[in-house]
Amino acid sequence: MILDSKIPEGPVAEKWDKHKFNVKLVNPANKRKYDIIVVGTGLAGASAAATLGELGYNVKAFCFQDSPRRAHSIAAQGGINAAKNYQNDGDSVFRLFYDTVKGGDYRSREANVYRLAQVSVNIIDQCVAQGVPFARDYGGLLANRSFGGAQVSRTFYARGQTGQQLLLGAYSALNRQVAYGKVKVFPRTEMLDLVMVDGKARGIVVRNLITGKIESHSAHAVILATGGYGNVFFLSTNAMGSNATAAWRAYKKGALFANPCFTQIHPTCIPVSGEYQSKLTLMSESLRNDGRVWVPKTVEMAQRLRKGEITVNDIAEADRDYYLERKYPAFGNLVPRDVASRNAKLVCDEGRGVGSSGLAVYLDFADAIKREGQAAIAAKYGNLFEMYAKITDENPYEKPMRIYPAVHYTMGGLWVDYNLMTTVPGLYAAGECNFSDHGANRLGASALMQGLADGYFVIPYTIGDYLAKMPYDKVPTDHPAFREAEQAVIDKNNQLLAIQGTRTVDSFHKELGLIMWEHCGMARNEEGLRFAKQEIRRVREAFWRDVKVTGVGEELNQTLERANRVADFIELAELMVDDAQSRKESCGGHFREESQTPENEALRDDENYAYVAAWEFTGVGNEPRLHREDLEFENVKLTQRSYK
Repeated sequence: MILDSKIPEGPVAEKWDKHKFNVKLVNPANKRKYDIIVVGTGLAGASAAATLGELGYNVKAFCFQDSPRRAHSIAAQGGINAAKNYQNDGDSVFRLFYDTVKGGDYRSREANVYRLAQVSVNIIDQCVAQGVPFARDYGGLLANRSFGGAQVSRTFYARGQTGQQLLLGAYSALNRQVAYGKVKVFPRTEMLDLVMVDGKARGIVVRNLITGKIESHSAHAVILATGGYGNVFFLSTNAMGSNATAAWRAYKKGALFANPCFTQIHPTCIPVSGEYQSKLTLMSESLRNDGRVWVPKTVEMAQRLRKGEITVNDIAEADRDYYLERKYPAFGNLVPRDVASRNAKLVCDEGRGVGSSGLAVYLDFADAIKREGQAAIAAKYGNLFEMYAKITDENPYEKPMRIYPAVHYTMGGLWVDYNLMTTVPGLYAAGECNFSDHGANRLGASALMQGLADGYFVIPYTIGDYLAKMPYDKVPTDHPAFREAEQAVIDKNNQLLAIQGTRTVDSFHKELGLIMWEHCGMARNEEGLRFAKQEIRRVREAFWRDVKVTGVGEELNQTLERANRVADFIELAELMVDDAQSRKESCGGHFREESQTPENEALRDDENYAYVAAWEFTGVGNEPRLHREDLEFENVKLTQRSYK
């Protein structure tokens, strides 16, 4: 298989404009003859469905939540990047492009990233027009703050609930099209298979989560906007319902999966407090604008702190190690997430971690409060401070927050070309569900930017190029391909229900997550990855022999829902390990211990690994087939990343 990225010719700054002119168009009167399915109603899915409906297409939007506005995009806190340069601090489209490529450790496509930076400026205008209540300065102008990996202030925000406000904007646009009859929403409905007819994606098979009924829906094209797969680790900042099933079932139907081992560990999360936890809580990266990260300078002092012999306020300024400021003076606490996370792990591994477990560092706002006053800090971060206090029963205005890295985002995903089409004709992937823009590490506040860029400004153009060549004929859902896919879904559900083993679904998920965190998490090595692969295969075999799924398929059955998702996570975990094992370099969030600089930084191998690894499904238990898309850098020079 030859991977054709369909990147337009010409200078990078002109590619998108030329491409928009060259793609085929669908006559407005003909758009109503085409049906499009959108799976997922987060920022990418809701914005795509709303925009396509407004263009005149007939859209069906599916989500497993009880309302599109409950999609996990709602949990995003800190902000959204855009190259507006309102602060007049040297920002530009090219600087945002450069920062994103560098932040991703040079493992992303230049053309896609430049387009993202270009359309970022349109996103803010779109959202302001929708009434999104971005923060403003005293004079009423839109405010900005800084995020990791940048030396300019380009992040627009709505306190610590930016994702929620942006999603409400997209949701209002979606509801407008629902009222016009152009979009039909199917809540509490989960995609369980992709239907192919004559080699093209022509529909999906879903399960009604209330009644358990298996149903089919036909369309001329399918867009997956189903988010990432961070919950493969069990403990993550993702909502517990977030899953990889839609993307994974598409992979098993022929869509290649790109860079699955590129997972992001967010440096500022509330630490694990016990085995009873089922998820972790994010503390926005925006807190690192004013919060200073530190640990005690000596192991002895950290031990006394953990034993309760001294308190954090007993530690003198001279005995505190502000390690990010010390090691990276140019960026300080606003280094990219992979750098901040690895350094937190490093100081904790040295024995200088804080908290009862020793797996935490401090995020201290004392200097900021002294400088600006508590009211000013509360105005910026009040809801985040309240959240922290409710969870930990500690007052972050009086003592530092305790934070530690946790799984947050996945840069890997379905392989897509410049048009966001997968290797399956007619199947598109948008937002976190695809691999395209962030390389090996996503910069903070760029996920919301990508989701809305794909949904509002990219797919509405590029999908027309495909549909313009498609006949208007609809495939009926009694077509043999639909019947075959439905039966396969029913058979798998029945197989899960028939096992009647002794272990819960969650026990397998926890076991899998621990294997992945220990051996394919913040640090990876050859021995650990080989062990992880053996362990994952053991877990898979035990799961299909001993899982207990109660109830029946033809009713509300959350155990069956989770069993399907965990079965897919187990298979995906093995692919992640395969990918991590094959990439014997360190880059961004993929840190191979065998490939690091003397200063413990990620050491890339551009000669052998400057490519996108796209994996082809060859059967459960079989070795996947690797395809490579070589990355070319014409505008950004390949150098060892430095934030010093």
